[in-house]
Amino acid sequence: MATESTVTAMTALPRRHLGKLLIVAGIALALLYFSAQSPVLKALLQWSPALAAGFAQNILISLVAIGLGSLLGLLVGALALSPLRLMRLPAQIWVQVFRNAPWLVLIYFTTYVFPFEIRIAGTYVAFPDWVKVTLGLALPASANVAEIFRGAVASIPATQWEAARSLAFTRGQIFRSIILPQCSKRMLPPWMNLYAVITMGTALASLVGVHDVIDTAQIASNTVNMTGFTVVIYFSLLALFFAYCYPISRLTRRLERRYAFY
Repeated sequence: MATESTVTAMTALPRRHLGKLLIVAGIALALLYFSAQSPVLKALLQWSPALAAGFAQNILISLVAIGLGSLLGLLVGALALSPLRLMRLPAQIWVQVFRNAPWLVLIYFTTYVFPFEIRIAGTYVAFPDWVKVTLGLALPASANVAEIFRGAVASIPATQWEAARSLAFTRGQIFRSIILPQCSKRMLPPWMNLYAVITMGTALASLVGVHDVIDTAQIASNTVNMTGFTVVIYFSLLALFFAYCYPISRLTRRLERRYAFY
């Protein structure tokens, strides 16, 4: 019986989504048809590869920024939990400064304060603008990750610390064996939500000359020079960011429900 119910559930899943797939396929076919008739949609189809390449630049910036921010944020968060005030204070200052600093100001700071090229072993190496933007976004990401980590550790019941100490565990052993495994599950949903926010923040990169999807859309709008095309292309940008970030949001909610009792 268990096998039959499993097979039934597996066959019911595609049927449940068949209507949605047919609607999406119908919309896609309609767009392809009208793109051959409408100059606006035809121009959008021509610029689609360039928009996809620009959006790939945004995704690259977001991935590197959240990676650097997570590594730095975990370090800052660990320092913020230190019993020594001399180590806690710099971490707390870091979190307060970069959590409350405007992202655009940080991006301008990293773009125009850092050099355009770095000299390494007598050779000048270019320091591209997209890397500077990535660093500018990694700073607030690190502050938020540090707070996520601190909050996850603080949410662990104090009885677990006391029970571990009664078993003669050291502070390091308690962290590695008891606290951190639970923190990883509690941190994952807010960390994913932060990544979605960082991804949307990459739209600021075009303001400092990075050739991302926003910059590509501006070039396309000026080149085609049609009001209808300008409206359609910016709606397309909204659809791109929504299509990328909405699944992350849905998965975040699912993980929050799944780990609600951890």
